[in-house]
Amino acid sequence: MTDQTTLQQHPSSDPVGDPFADRFGPDPWRPPAPPEPPAGRDQAAPPAPGERPRRGVALLAAVAVAAGLVGGGAGAAITAVTQDGGGAATGSTPSSSSVDSLRAASNGSADSSPADGSVEQVAAAVLPSVVSIVETSTSGGGEGTGVIIDSDGLVLTNNHVVAAAAGGGSLRVTFNDGTSHPATIVGRDPVTDLAVIKVSGVSGLTAATLGSSKDLDPGEQVVAIGSPLGLQGTVTSGIVSALDRPVRTGDATSAETASTVIDAIQTDAAINPGNSGGPLVNLTGEVVGINSAIATLGSTGSQSGSIGLGFSIPIDQARAIARELIDTGTATHAQLGVSVQDARDGGAAVAVVQAGSAAEQIGLREGDVITHVGARQVEDADSLIAAIRSYRPEDKVSITYTRDGSSQKVTATLGSDAASS
Repeated sequence: MTDQTTLQQHPSSDPVGDPFADRFGPDPWRPPAPPEPPAGRDQAAPPAPGERPRRGVALLAAVAVAAGLVGGGAGAAITAVTQDGGGAATGSTPSSSSVDSLRAASNGSADSSPADGSVEQVAAAVLPSVVSIVETSTSGGGEGTGVIIDSDGLVLTNNHVVAAAAGGGSLRVTFNDGTSHPATIVGRDPVTDLAVIKVSGVSGLTAATLGSSKDLDPGEQVVAIGSPLGLQGTVTSGIVSALDRPVRTGDATSAETASTVIDAIQTDAAINPGNSGGPLVNLTGEVVGINSAIATLGSTGSQSGSIGLGFSIPIDQARAIARELIDTGTATHAQLGVSVQDARDGGAAVAVVQAGSAAEQIGLREGDVITHVGARQVEDADSLIAAIRSYRPEDKVSITYTRDGSSQKVTATLGSDAASS
């Protein structure tokens, strides 16, 4: 299997300023992160005989823990991911006024009074901005969760919550007050497991306040809200137990999702099947992550529930993807331009360097072992993928690698998968 390094194409340095700042608030971009994609993107080659097993496939593989998507109805080990159901209707494009109203998502229009640090006040403020999503398709159905990011009905969720409906199905959204409406897909991105849908016939909704994930610290208290096992409006709390966790959540048998690696926030707030797409919130009521996966001890029965290891997509990364999905229906990703595999002694070993890529421009060669992206240590192929994906195309980032026992540090300008898509 080839690990791929991909990132979202959205240059972080715009001479005119961030065109989305008025909608989403200041873009707190530029955290270090990893890579990975399908053909044409940075990929991780399958490990050579005798090499250590990939830690990315189950980042706690040493204790036989597998991460799985927290889809509605059933949990799944990462090796057999269960996706939240949800029908995907044909793509629709929101009006410019609807898109412009996204400023409410970050400018505090969510009716959230100042939190006093209590979970109950956070829940009271955020619950009106959280929805349950039911997907119906020819292959069955499922449930998940979403976050309202626009007063006219734009909802951010996971791709795996709505993907099955993309081939011909339906979506229905239920609000916290019990009312429900049909919804259609605006855009979805399997690479980052994110999607935006549009609820029909609504206005004046309470949009969530999008915060920043770059300032999170291990030990910080957070709240998860969603519809685990179909139980809408469920609130759980815990802490940020780790940051920058490379988690492979895609189904290896699916060409669309096989390259899905998220650069996750790890939390012990209870997350279960049906929580997918719901918010991870700090104690000021700001969304800091989108809940996407859980680690389990098995794929069936009682072992598929929460064991205190849940994973969320950082909101700084989700925000950038949501912008592109709203504006174009698709998303692009940054890439280094290499195929890599786990190095025997740690790091990501370069197997192939793509012609004309950022990797070629900085002189990377087959056999080089990438050890750091910026200040972040690269432990394996998935770690590199996750690190690169936390950047944007055209971002400049330092790459440290070893060759013939000597360490070298260079600066790369990341490319984009837009040209190959």
